[in-house]
Amino acid sequence: MAHGQGRSNQLPENQFVASKLEEMADVLEHQSASEFRIRAYRDAASYVAALPQPIMKVYQKEGRRGLEDLPTIGTSIAAAIAELLDSGRFSVLDRVRGSANSEKLLQTVPMIGPALAHLIYDTLHIDTLEALEAAAINGRLSAIKGIGKRRVESIRHSLNDMLARRRPRKTPVGSSLPPVSDILAVDQEYRETAETLPVIKPRRFNETGLARIPILHTERGPWRFTVIFSNTASAHKYHRTRDWVVIYCDRDDHPELQLTVVTQHGGPLDGRRVIRGHEGACKQHYGL
Repeated sequence: MAHGQGRSNQLPENQFVASKLEEMADVLEHQSASEFRIRAYRDAASYVAALPQPIMKVYQKEGRRGLEDLPTIGTSIAAAIAELLDSGRFSVLDRVRGSANSEKLLQTVPMIGPALAHLIYDTLHIDTLEALEAAAINGRLSAIKGIGKRRVESIRHSLNDMLARRRPRKTPVGSSLPPVSDILAVDQEYRETAETLPVIKPRRFNETGLARIPILHTERGPWRFTVIFSNTASAHKYHRTRDWVVIYCDRDDHPELQLTVVTQHGGPLDGRRVIRGHEGACKQHYGL
């Protein structure tokens, strides 16, 4: 299907999407992200604003694949546009601003009420539906006390229906990781440079209203990383707000992944930085 680009005709839906993409570019620029990443959002915003047909029609007819086929729209930006068109949300933008309401997002899934949403977010640090689906597939969700196999399957089926149109054309959710060495190097870079990084203002656990959580945007090979300290209730309870590091990563042919790196206490990995849920790979990395 050919998609032509013409003079902007001020389609409200297209203008809304374009404005959000521009906002993302502005925030990334302020946070010293790579020029390539900033330019990608600006180019996508310009294209969508000038698209002579409603972008929703493209999405309704061809799903995320149709968005990816548009000039200047890569995999990660197609995912952002799909989310905007489905829900009006732009979780990546909310995250880099510090304004994400992760528990409210999780409650959009049938079978997940406020209490369970809080438990999932606080235990797994999950703040996207894609990450929730990955946790349902790899067993991390079923490991939470009180969530039985039947409920996990129900959540998984609901997510499959909700995310069907948003799936990328190539790699399935959770199928691969960046090299463990790269993940741990990014974690180290973040912790060593935290005092010099731009900061965001979280909406939770922030009585002073100050911007206080450092944010890092960096790249390793084809992977793009965004990194922040954990701001969950558990991180505060156990005084790990400067130890638990949440890493979001994606590449052009892979959906976003969410990982948490912590200092291990006890066992053969004691004292080492470990990627939660990938302890086996970390053992191999450390030669244990």
